[in-house]
Amino acid sequence: MAREQSLWHGKTKEDVMKMDLKEFAQYVPSRTRRKILRGFTAMEKAFLEDVTSGDLKVKTHCRDMIIIPSMIDKKVGIYTGKEWTQLLITIEMLGHRLGEFALTRKSVKHNAPGIGATRSSAAISVK
Repeated sequence: MAREQSLWHGKTKEDVMKMDLKEFAQYVPSRTRRKILRGFTAMEKAFLEDVTSGDLKVKTHCRDMIIIPSMIDKKVGIYTGKEWTQLLITIEMLGHRLGEFALTRKSVKHNAPGIGATRSSAAISVK
């Protein structure tokens, strides 16, 4: 069986990568379209230059950067406030923001109550 190609709005990966930004903007929601058409900030432009230059690992603090077709198949390090999260950009991520894929909060995992938490915790042995 032939392997299925992933499609984005009915377009193959090769077709999407050939798109310019104005054509790509027609396929994304209005808030994203306005950001693309108004232009990127200086920090986002510098990030795009690093990505398109062919660097293997590019790191960024621009969590609100929109994923565009020129980023497909690139590895990007996104800062979460504590550490860098490595991310491989795929066609399904187009139109989303980088920060959506690098979470800044973890789920809380409670263990035993701490020392002096309540009177009932005095009966529990301290580690």
